[in-house]
Amino acid sequence: MGEFVEIKNEEGQSFQGYLATPASGTGPGLLIFQEIFGVNNAIQATADYFAEEGYVVLAPDMFWRLDQRVDLGYTEADQEKAFGYYGQFDFAAAAVDMQAATAFLRNHDSVKGQGKGRATQVAALGYCLGGALAYQAAAHCDVDAAVSYYGVAIEKQLDLKDKITCPVVFHCGGEDEHVPLAAVEEIKAAFAARDDVLVNVYEGAPHAFANSFRETYDKAAAGMAHSRTVALLRSVMGPVYDLEHLWDMHCFYEFAERDVDATMATMVAQPYVNHVPTMTGGVGYTDLHRFYKNHFVNSNPDDTQLIPLSRTVGADRVVDEMLFCFTHDREIDWMLPGVAPTGKRVEVPLVAIINFRGDKLYHEHIYWDQASVLVQVGLLDPARLPVAGKSTADKVLDEARPSNELMARWAESAPQAAE
Repeated sequence: MGEFVEIKNEEGQSFQGYLATPASGTGPGLLIFQEIFGVNNAIQATADYFAEEGYVVLAPDMFWRLDQRVDLGYTEADQEKAFGYYGQFDFAAAAVDMQAATAFLRNHDSVKGQGKGRATQVAALGYCLGGALAYQAAAHCDVDAAVSYYGVAIEKQLDLKDKITCPVVFHCGGEDEHVPLAAVEEIKAAFAARDDVLVNVYEGAPHAFANSFRETYDKAAAGMAHSRTVALLRSVMGPVYDLEHLWDMHCFYEFAERDVDATMATMVAQPYVNHVPTMTGGVGYTDLHRFYKNHFVNSNPDDTQLIPLSRTVGADRVVDEMLFCFTHDREIDWMLPGVAPTGKRVEVPLVAIINFRGDKLYHEHIYWDQASVLVQVGLLDPARLPVAGKSTADKVLDEARPSNELMARWAESAPQAAE
């Protein structure tokens, strides 16, 4: 998605940076600062990722004073080289380069006029060494927000805290050998009076937990951190998308129009869907298109209803609670694979968690009580197991319906009548 561009600092020296632009061609600016491995494949992929979120991203080459276009992997030899560069790194000179990168991005045609606050907005984000640089950019570069992923040695730079006026989010691993919890506690204490500075600790996560190119990658921690990052960026400088409308249109194409191509057009280039109870769906455009065409869109009964119960909208996702109702008049591959039509009516609570990347759906996680479905189509005997049929849907609609009827011991805890 991106290309390398020339950046000139106030000393008249030029260095390069990787610039990635969203499909819209414009957006708020986002600086991404590298790990000690340079502007490598992982950093370029991260820049592309945030460009999909709607940002014009610049990843400046912060090692250019030591070597041109450092691009290392994660082998033992590469790590030795990377720590060598880090040992020679000049933070004072880096401040000059960060200011130049900020000015380049703020003055770029694709960023001018983009943002929610002042006319043109730029944020800083970084990983490891870059996490420390993002923190410094908050102090030195007049950025609108900053995000530090496991920034090293920040506890030794807390004298800068009074220069930081923008919102900041820190992401720290609970098992990070390079950013110990004692250092995290120092950061928390330094910013304790700031409501717009959040320090998140991800239990069990190691250093570099957000880098999918490394063995240390922790998908759960990385996903939580990314959502919190996007929430900060959206709140400060946008872009703002109508996620409810995007989800409603996706459902309209799925269930009303039954148009597979239109459904896929609401999604990113490589989306995925997982119906958790049956593990049906698809990963990537090709498999998901095949799934929608042959096993989902045209497999739902004609009387299918989605009855909304509640909806929660976040910065990068929608959580929909609904009743899913239908008559089992055909084989429904995605919910009851291999089960011949029974003609039974089914009503089951269903929760959809829809994640967006920018203005496109990235993935869906769909949950429902499969035992309730099996009871309602006659494949599971509720008399022999602690399961229920349509009553699970009835109680969602009416909380006054009896609770605890599956608990044989419920009566034992009743208050004793006064003698």
